[in-house]
Amino acid sequence: MDDMEASENKDPSHFQTTSSNIVIEGCRLPVKMVASDEWPLGEVISIKESNEGRYFYIHYVDYNKRLDEWVTEDRLNKQKIQYPIAPQSNFGKKSHHASPAVENGVLSSGGAIKKSARKKKHVEIDTPITPIPSPSPLSQDNKTNNKRQKKLFPSDSTASETSNNETQEFEPGGGGATPTVSVRQTGSMVTHGSHDDVVTRMKNFHFIELGKNKISAWYFSPYPQELVHLPCIYICEYCLAYRKTRTCLKNHLIKCNLKHPPGNEIYRKDSISFFEIDGRKNKNYAQNLCLLAKLFLDHKTLYYDTDPFLFYIMTEQDSRGFHIVGYFSKEKVSSEDYNVACILTLPPYQRRGYGKLLIEFSYELSKFEGKTGSPEKPLSDLGLLSYRSYWAQTILEKLLQALNNAKPNEDERAKMSISEICEATSIKEEDVISTLQNLNLINYYKGTYIVSIPQDVIQSHYKSLSKRKLRIDPKCLHWTPKDWSKKRTGVNALKKLTVRGGRESGGRNSSSGGGKPAGLGGWQIEQ
Repeated sequence: MDDMEASENKDPSHFQTTSSNIVIEGCRLPVKMVASDEWPLGEVISIKESNEGRYFYIHYVDYNKRLDEWVTEDRLNKQKIQYPIAPQSNFGKKSHHASPAVENGVLSSGGAIKKSARKKKHVEIDTPITPIPSPSPLSQDNKTNNKRQKKLFPSDSTASETSNNETQEFEPGGGGATPTVSVRQTGSMVTHGSHDDVVTRMKNFHFIELGKNKISAWYFSPYPQELVHLPCIYICEYCLAYRKTRTCLKNHLIKCNLKHPPGNEIYRKDSISFFEIDGRKNKNYAQNLCLLAKLFLDHKTLYYDTDPFLFYIMTEQDSRGFHIVGYFSKEKVSSEDYNVACILTLPPYQRRGYGKLLIEFSYELSKFEGKTGSPEKPLSDLGLLSYRSYWAQTILEKLLQALNNAKPNEDERAKMSISEICEATSIKEEDVISTLQNLNLINYYKGTYIVSIPQDVIQSHYKSLSKRKLRIDPKCLHWTPKDWSKKRTGVNALKKLTVRGGRESGGRNSSSGGGKPAGLGGWQIEQ
């Protein structure tokens, strides 16, 4: 969610200060932030006229887009306006489409943990470490970009391979008339460093009402056009259908027989439950979920197909039903072993431990599958912080357990290899190493690499662990992994079967006996 716009990466020399005080779209000037005395540099994305005066949609340079807002003219410092030197082709263009189509060596051997007289605890590494670059919310493998497609319309998840140069039309679920949206299937649907479309750079909703919560929208989401200019849209917290008014929502709730997400409840402990949703079987729900999630995810682009994805919905239960707290999605088949495509905790539930619980649950599923996993990159700013915190706590927990189990008569050493850490936690090897590097725990000692854990790190770890009240209990997970690769192979085989006027796909004549068609329905079908 910390995708910086292309405008922020522009060389300052592309702007010039003049004596003019005319505010135009694309210019930059100091803007007073709400409830603050700060005047950061802001870029004017759009201007609108009303009976009350002119309003300016401002993006604060070097700030997250979730802080973008409409401001009045009195909050602008017109004495320091910077105008772009080169004309910006998209500035000043207005669009009336609610949902525009978006285009365009490794550590492997065993080690030892030993107690130190210097009040540090060590893990000795026998083989050299090949540094693993830390995951960045703003970086992504180009090969992955070319090979995979981000699918967030409506799947806010990630990628699957589709045929080249094709378009699909899709009407997002949710009830009421919806516009048809045509999007490209080729290439990555993530738009890094280029947010030139004025429409997609602007929030198209101020608020949504979900259950008892009225939530400020953070980013653009391509809901139907007739909803765009409403001050608030109303969403059913059970099926996630969207309505224009509270009255329409009340009428919907009379007919809606859901009190929990569709799909299978695979986990329940106390008031926390997880439901598994198949994107193919529950298309409307998955599509509505992705439209909702896009309001709070900036670094993903919506795509039409939810079939290749599973969605895991975390809910909180009370007397009224099961209320959505957050979710994560994952590919049914991931060639890169990603165990999370997108992950989101809704704003009313953030900073309460639910994000880390979602992450822990995703790794618990990986343990059941018997493999390691990693979240798909790029991670958002908040997502990266949550994952680094989870990785650090989980890895330190395993290292300190091994240390505490060390026998004094074995030279105060407890062997634990990186692969054993991966096996115990289901965290991928590169994430384990990058976490140790981020914590500055890897040192070179007496001809070998060791992980040196200072006492202050240990104390900080136990302190943070004591605050973590919500944990996943594996005994409460009732779930059997499916081998989706076999099912996908079968589906792909069926897709290759075609019938053409008396000839099968291989081009051989399929007629038999006197030119009479044979086989299914008078046609012979062969692979």
